[in-house]
Amino acid sequence: MNYELLFQDLASRRIRIALTGANGGFSRTLLVQCRAVMNVEIAALCDLDVESTQAMLNGLGFTADAVRVCKTREEARRASQEGKIVLVRDHSLLADAPHDILVEATGQPEVSVQVAIDAIQRGVHVAMVTKETDSVVGPYLNRLALEHGVVYTTADGDQPSNLIGLVTWARVLGFEIVAAGKSSEYDYVYHAAAGDIEYTGHRHPVPGLAGLWDLGDDVPSRLARRSAAIKELPQSATPDYCEMNVVANSTGLLPACDALSYPLCRIPELADIFIPKEDGGILERTGVVDVFNCLRRHDEASFGGGVFVVVRCTDDDVWRLLQQKGHVVSRSRKYACIYLPYHLMGLESLMSIFSAVLHQRPSGSNTQKAHAVMAAVAQRDIKAGEILHMGGHHHDIQGMKPVLLPAARARGMAPFYLAANKRLRADVPCGAAISIDMLELEQSVLYAAWQKMTGDS
Repeated sequence: MNYELLFQDLASRRIRIALTGANGGFSRTLLVQCRAVMNVEIAALCDLDVESTQAMLNGLGFTADAVRVCKTREEARRASQEGKIVLVRDHSLLADAPHDILVEATGQPEVSVQVAIDAIQRGVHVAMVTKETDSVVGPYLNRLALEHGVVYTTADGDQPSNLIGLVTWARVLGFEIVAAGKSSEYDYVYHAAAGDIEYTGHRHPVPGLAGLWDLGDDVPSRLARRSAAIKELPQSATPDYCEMNVVANSTGLLPACDALSYPLCRIPELADIFIPKEDGGILERTGVVDVFNCLRRHDEASFGGGVFVVVRCTDDDVWRLLQQKGHVVSRSRKYACIYLPYHLMGLESLMSIFSAVLHQRPSGSNTQKAHAVMAAVAQRDIKAGEILHMGGHHHDIQGMKPVLLPAARARGMAPFYLAANKRLRADVPCGAAISIDMLELEQSVLYAAWQKMTGDS
């Protein structure tokens, strides 16, 4: 694909971008790349922490005179007319700084959904980075965008959009998708000489791992022993379920299992693991989304939070040739893994912005149906009146664990991030899933959007 030809219209027009959650890590990566591309203009930024956002902009080389903090609609309108970057705390003021596309990156579902709805209704494209919102009401926002003649899309650089791209690329080429997925956020880095694993910068002794390095003939058994060897370390992460929910909704691929599989494995092993059980793998069914924990030596390259598809091989000679060239092919040569070992956050997101503004097409999906639901299961007895607080880097909900279910099995259950920061109406015993009727939702914009999506009103 020649991207210079694909987006050649960029040379003759200016693209104006507004960005919410402007002081976050993703936003910084996007702003860095916007500075590198001609005809891309930062029209407006929104963040509750205006002072830190100003400091970040200063560090990126924006002059103080280029940015104006605005507290009223008139101030925002005047600053925009004078060619200034409008910086606001109140997202409603974005309407007074004209822009072509809004990149939503607050990470706060109740705020995020209102920001997206407002933008779509005033005829502005939306690139959604807040995956928590997308996992709950992405199909509704797609429908709303189509009704208003604009684009709603996931943003390239984040794993859901990257995986949707890889899946659809494979389908257009005629491949059968056996499994699609991603690596979890952090690698498990093996130091053979010391016999330990490095995880998130900390070293943990795992003396038995050397004997488990090869996959062996009994794949499920070997994976179980690896998992047991690192039982003191986390082996799943809430954001993975959210991201696979977005991918499932966008592609129609269903979860491989409720808890997702999370095998601890090396990149060359993927085509022997994410395949049907009858062929020695771990899958009960094909056409699924799943996640793995990347195991590598300290001197090997990371998967970088990348994405993969496992496809069925149809010609032995072709895949023998590709295997000789170093591609990841199963030992039986019945399956192969194709992967992108990176996601570059906002450094890639301009591709989605260009696609939306120049071509009126999402780089993700325009799905209007939820195929999966990320549900919340209580990890302890929880009493009526308690608030399900969301927080932390991974946007966990205290006392809850996620599962990812086919939509047909999740009727009546509350999507995970719809439950976030809501008060319970009823007691919830340990092990029970949160249902819609257990939550106080009267003031929830996210719930109102979810009702419109599901017809449950």
